[in-house]
This record gives sequence, C-alpha cells and structure tokens, in this order.
Amino acid sequence: MSLVLEATAQDLLFREARTANSFTDEPVTDEQIQAIYDLVKYAPTAFNQQPLRVVLVRSAEARERLVGHLGEGNQAKTAAAPLVAILAADNEFHEELPTQFPVFPQAKDLLFAERATREQSARFNAALQVGYFILGVRAAGLAAGPMTGFNADGINKEFFGDGDHSVLAVVNIGKPGENAWYPRGPRLAFDEVVTTV
Repeated sequence: MSLVLEATAQDLLFREARTANSFTDEPVTDEQIQAIYDLVKYAPTAFNQQPLRVVLVRSAEARERLVGHLGEGNQAKTAAAPLVAILAADNEFHEELPTQFPVFPQAKDLLFAERATREQSARFNAALQVGYFILGVRAAGLAAGPMTGFNADGINKEFFGDGDHSVLAVVNIGKPGENAWYPRGPRLAFDEVVTTV
C-alpha cells in the first residue's frame, strides 16, 4: 500500500464516513470535544494562524435561537442533534500571531494590518480548520453533519455580535441514528482532477 495509515483508520476518517442527518440521543461530552480540539489544533495553516472559533450550542434556549437562522431542511435535524457547534472565523486572529508565530512576530502588522486582508486570510484558514474539525469528530468515533444552509448575518449577530467573527459552518455532532446516511455521492476520478506538467 502507498498509505501508512492503516485501512480501518482510512475507512473511519474517509471511505466509510459520511455526513450524518440523524443521531441517537447519546450525549457528546465536553471531554470528547476537548479531545477533538486537542488533536486537530496541530493541523497546518498559513503562518500558524488559528482563526477558528467554536461555539458549542447546548442549552435549549440557544438551540432555539440557532434553529431560527437555519434553512428549513436543516432545522429539524439540528433541533434533535445531541450537540451542535457553530464554527466561525475570528477576523482579529492576527492579535495572537506574535505568540503563535514567534519566528516572524512582525507578521501581525506587516501582513495583516488591513481588515480586508485579515478577513480573507481568516476565512481561508478557518475553513481549513473546519475540515480538520470534521475529521477530528470522525476520529472520536462520532458523526458530523456539517451545514452551510443558514442566514450567516443572523447567526453572526445572534451569537457573536461584535462584527469580528464570521460563521462558516454549523455542525451537528453525535452517534449516527437510524437512516443517518444518504447514499454515497459519486466522486471524480484521479485522472479527472490531477494533471502533471
């Protein structure tokens, strides 16, 4: 095999993992989420940026506030999921760069002084971290149901309100329930994606 990761782990993270649409009522603990974060925080980003911010929606009141901003097709499954995470980009991530990228602490002011540059970089690097987060959920033996069908402005105002955060995804998390999966969607073949020059 060309891959070092054993086949069962490949299946867990990729081949057999899917977006879950229903979950059991088994709770997802804070310890599980901390273990997920403590794993995925090591994944690469540009300049070691860490713009991802995670809001765990646990209370019934917060869940109701969130569900109102979701697309109709996402509301029922989010209302019933054991845990929901709002994943957002912190557009002021650069404030942490002097300690998080100590080999070039000047990056904060030299590269990210302009808000538009920061927002673009925060969105891209936090989106990478969203992907890592989903893989971390799978590595914990849980299923993730990531969604982007929502009113972003509404969620930003409702859960952040400071203008410095931009929601990227809402992720339902838990053990997969009955009929959790849609059929596996097709994937492009290697030759349709990869060229050599």
